[in-house]
Amino acid sequence: MRALRLNEPGQFAWTELDKPELKSEGEVLVKIKAIGICGTDIHAYHGRQPFFSYPRILGHELGVEVIEIGKNVTGLQVGDRCAVEPYLNCGKCHSCKKGKSNCCENLQVLGVHTDGGMTEYMCLPADKLHKSNQLRVEELAVVETYGIGCHAVARADVQPSDKVLVIGAGPIGITAIDFAQIAGAEVHVMDINTDRLAFCQEHGKGKGFLQAAPDEHSYDVVFDATGHPESMKQALKYIAHGGKLVFIGLFQGDYSFHDPYFHKKETTLLSSRNALPSDFKRIIDLIEKGQLDLSPFISEEVDFKNAPAFFTEISHKKNLIKGVIRM
Repeated sequence: MRALRLNEPGQFAWTELDKPELKSEGEVLVKIKAIGICGTDIHAYHGRQPFFSYPRILGHELGVEVIEIGKNVTGLQVGDRCAVEPYLNCGKCHSCKKGKSNCCENLQVLGVHTDGGMTEYMCLPADKLHKSNQLRVEELAVVETYGIGCHAVARADVQPSDKVLVIGAGPIGITAIDFAQIAGAEVHVMDINTDRLAFCQEHGKGKGFLQAAPDEHSYDVVFDATGHPESMKQALKYIAHGGKLVFIGLFQGDYSFHDPYFHKKETTLLSSRNALPSDFKRIIDLIEKGQLDLSPFISEEVDFKNAPAFFTEISHKKNLIKGVIRM
């Protein structure tokens, strides 16, 4: 079978692999049908991705079709369409035992720590598949993206009375905006990119749109989805006393703050990593019920054969929100 491997930053190569076979009775063989292109993939392509090594087959945002099921698998059948939860957790560490599989101490994320879905077939644990035969495979491929925002907003316990700021209106920021709005909050969006702000305004993602910094102490909850250290440092200023600051994006470095300023607000500082199985189920349910519309989110679809060229073009595409590779 054909696969696309990133051998080193900026260098993709096509390769032929053996078609995988089921190794356990709890596994499922799937055919990859669609792959979302994530910031993680783009950073890996440019050599700026933490927790990453080369060579690597990218692809963790996946829409798949079930081809074969193991003997102990229930709830799935051949032909089912599924979103993939790409977080392969150990099930034995402290966080797994506490129900926090998203931050397993031994976590292996498809396409990051281990080879991912830029290939034709994969064998996956059945419990990492989330079925929906109502959704298109392209929609299933971006359920994982929405899981990031869903989980972050749940971490912050956003309430209808909250005034929320989301910094960074890229794909991850947009998912946080959507779920903060679903929670009933008043959401403002800040980005230096006018095209991204225009997209949010056009599609009803937020009520206030800022390019410049807001006043200090303005928001109950601030989400920083930039992964930019200076933005993350400044974000602390924007939360009200008693407020919450949530870092969705990350960077390779140290974060520091002036402790008296941090303390006088009784700041709650949170990180958010990946998503939980319940997040995947919730997202699929919301899409199926028409309460979450992905149509404006998927802004470009490309064929698998054109994937290497598309990666070289991405940095020049100012209006790209989410690209999806069709298999």
